[in-house]
Order: sequence, then structure tokens, then C-alpha cells
Amino acid sequence: MITYNDIYEASRKERYSEELQKLSKRFVLNFSEYLKDKKEFTSKEDDPFSDVVLKTKKQLENAITLFKELMLRRRKKILALVLIAAETGISKQDFDNMLDFEKDLFENLIKCMG
Repeated sequence: MITYNDIYEASRKERYSEELQKLSKRFVLNFSEYLKDKKEFTSKEDDPFSDVVLKTKKQLENAITLFKELMLRRRKKILALVLIAAETGISKQDFDNMLDFEKDLFENLIKCMG
């Protein structure tokens, strides 16, 4: 299970590094579970305007924004790697830090550029 802080830290590290950052292989699945849990919590509470519910909803909105930003930054880095590979003919694949769907994206883009 991941926390809001984990999502924030992953986004922060990705923002301030040129290389793809290491994420757990289950990061996207864990994020999905996090969203589900937070949404269930806010829908079960009796008072939809309680401080706890409002804070949780805000945290949920922020987590979604951070996740979208994280994925966008990662896609940009993958595109940069594809462009470098197309220019140099050297496939500098940073596969260790790519998630499975990112590896597929990289491979498909390399094929398109070839």
C-alpha cells in the first residue's frame, strides 16, 4: 500500500532528476488501490463536509495531479531516450527503471523511428 507521501516523493524525485527514477513494479496498481480506498472512505462518511472528509478529498485531488505529472514527466524522458536512440543508432535503454508498459512504449516507438 502506498501513501500520499509516497506519491509526492516519487513525483518530486522524477521532477528533479534527468534520469528515469526507480518505481516499484506495482506502483500503478498500488496507486489505483490508494484511489479506491480514499474514494470509499469519503463516500462512507456520514458528514460529507467534515474536516477529515474535506482533507481526504483535497489529498485525493492532489494525488491525482501528482500522478498525472509523474507519468507525463516519465513519458517525456522515454521520448528523449527514443530520440537519442534514433539519432545515434545506440539504444541507450534504461530498462531497469521502466515499468512494463513503459518498456512496451519504448520498444514500439523505436520500431516506428527505425
